[in-house]
This record gives sequence, structure tokens and C-alpha cells, in this order.
Amino acid sequence: MTKPHERVSHAERESAARMLADATGAGYLTTEEFDGRVAVAYSAITRADLDRVAAELPPEWVRGWEKSKRRAERVFAQQASARRHLAAYVAGSGLMITIWLVVGLATGAWYPWPLWPILGWGFGVYHHTKPLRQARALRADAGPPPLSRGML
Repeated sequence: MTKPHERVSHAERESAARMLADATGAGYLTTEEFDGRVAVAYSAITRADLDRVAAELPPEWVRGWEKSKRRAERVFAQQASARRHLAAYVAGSGLMITIWLVVGLATGAWYPWPLWPILGWGFGVYHHTKPLRQARALRADAGPPPLSRGML
């Protein structure tokens, strides 16, 4: 639960400014209203000051905007996690292959043991990135976003 007297961060002011820009693009605000509200958003000190900039916007539009923002943040976090997992997989696979080559050259034992951990770990990486690939395919199949008010 938010309290009106809580101080807001610069990131929250930036988020409010992005919301106002999207509201202007959707036709809910004029350019003059946008300029005034952005100035208020950047000078906001408390949560009550920041809540005033979105006071006359339709509540369902604001909730939809916040939901899409959270979804975008979640997708970004998933992508970053998948990139880290893939980088660890590549580094670990390279290390195992290097050890295999050193042991093979030193002892003449050329059994391809790195194949098994690389395949198992690769299976995990593949399934870790599966939701991201599915979401990308759904976005490609969906086509362009529908026009909303003020986009014509």
C-alpha cells in the first residue's frame, strides 16, 4: 500500500514521464497538457505529487499501461537471465573441451567425455529459453498492434 507522503525516486519520476508521453501519443493529453504535467512529474517530491499528473487519465488505461510495463520488465529480466545462463554454458563447455584436449594429449585417452555434460547442460539451456522463443513466435504471429485512440 502506498502512502501519499512517501518520497519518490528519480526512476519513478522517469516512469511517470514515460506514461505521460504514451498517454499523449494515445490522444489522452494535448502537447500543452503533456508539457505541464511532465514538469510537475519531474519536480514531484512525494507520491501525492506524482499521483496528480495522472489524475484525469482513464483508470483502465493507466492500469493497462502499468501491466504492460511490468510485463516488459519481466521479459527483460528473463532475457538477461537466459543470456547469463547461455554465457555460463559456453564458458563451461569450453573449459571441459580444453580439459579433454589436455588430458588426451598428455595420456592418449581420447574418450569424448565432455559430450555428456555438454548435452545435459544444453538441454537445460534449451528449456530455460523456451518461454522466450514461444513469446517471440506469438508476437510474430500476432501482427501489428491494433490502433488505439489518437493513433490515426
